[in-house]
Amino acid sequence: MQYPYSFNELLRQLSVRKVSFFVTFFFVILFSYAVLYIVDFIPEPVEEETSPIVNEEVAQEVIKEVIPVVVEPKEEIDTSLPVKIIFETLNKEVTVLNPQSREIADLDEALLSGAVRHPDSADFTEDGNIFILAHSSYLPNVFNKNFQAFNGIQDLTWGDKIRVQSEGMEYVYSVKKTYKAKATEVFVPETPGEANLTLATCNSFGSKDDRFMVEAKLVGEYKI
Repeated sequence: MQYPYSFNELLRQLSVRKVSFFVTFFFVILFSYAVLYIVDFIPEPVEEETSPIVNEEVAQEVIKEVIPVVVEPKEEIDTSLPVKIIFETLNKEVTVLNPQSREIADLDEALLSGAVRHPDSADFTEDGNIFILAHSSYLPNVFNKNFQAFNGIQDLTWGDKIRVQSEGMEYVYSVKKTYKAKATEVFVPETPGEANLTLATCNSFGSKDDRFMVEAKLVGEYKI
């Protein structure tokens, strides 16, 4: 092969030997690729990551198993104490409080918010006499309606029903008698073995005023 003295001469010489040139070029490329493949230098294609198809219901079950369920303990409901009195014939409902203090000042303070079960009387866990007192006033204008909580109990007659509720229970009492008594003559028997209810009007726990009294006996109870 003569040395080409021009570009045209180079093209002429290549055209004459183009078959041998391409064959030689092909084998050189093939050999180079084989060497690179043997030494693991050929780049591998990148595979796209595919998200597995997860059944939604199965996934939720897995989450439930992984995450522990914390159940808050339920508050115990005290069903032993009265919280409300319902007078059917008087169309009246009265809230009942249960102070633990026996101090006259504390009991009088509780009377401002409703009727008060005397802390020394029975509750619903035992057969005995539940003694509840509340204000009674017939003034024309009373700002605090709890001063009239027991208005009208003197009008209750034999057989009238008084419903006393605790948390989740209702106890039905039947009136035995209604009467007026002086504070010095008021005596509430414990009546062990008998479930009774005694109501009394009260200006103050320390007052000497006359009081209306209602005595009733338990005739039924049920859940509410």
